[in-house]
Amino acid sequence: QALRQISQRTISTASRRQAENRVPEYQKLFQEDNGLPVHLKGGVKDALLYRTTMCITVFGTVYAIYQLVVSSMPKKP
Repeated sequence: QALRQISQRTISTASRRQAENRVPEYQKLFQEDNGLPVHLKGGVKDALLYRTTMCITVFGTVYAIYQLVVSSMPKKP
């Protein structure tokens, strides 16, 4: 009986608060014609994430090409 009471209590009180619906705000933000690509419309956070991703990608590409060049050179005895 105690187990039944505990299980009913946790199920019934799991979600009392309703989350605020922000979909209309985001629709307005992302559909606005301001010349920005959609992946940068979120603001500073999106721009920082985009630039960080591009830096890591460029660094990784340059490093991979460097390693290919180094590995293609014959080793000196």
